Amino acid sequence: MKTLIVLILFPFLSFTFGTKANENFSVEIEALTLVMEQYEEHTETGTDIDLDIEEKKSSFMALKQDECNATVEVTEKTGIEVVNTEFFDVNVCSKEIYKVIN
Repeated sequence: MKTLIVLILFPFLSFTFGTKANENFSVEIEALTLVMEQYEEHTETGTDIDLDIEEKKSSFMALKQDECNATVEVTEKTGIEVVNTEFFDVNVCSKEIYKVIN
């Protein structure tokens, strides 16, 4: 009988937690989306230096600062070698992206 109750209640519990997770990470998701769109436009224009060794692969990571702001780190790698790392401050509310210069 206990297993029957657990099987009935489990989908409702998991759905509630999934919805809460999207609300918690909405700033990071929006910041990543904005930076990825800009980054793809940048690399498609041919302004990027091409490497003959291997194709570069980009990885993105976001860190929430407050309800409107996040920092996004873009790392380009060729295999295990890190070629380039860039940081962007993103204001999700006004949809503005600022590149952080080190």
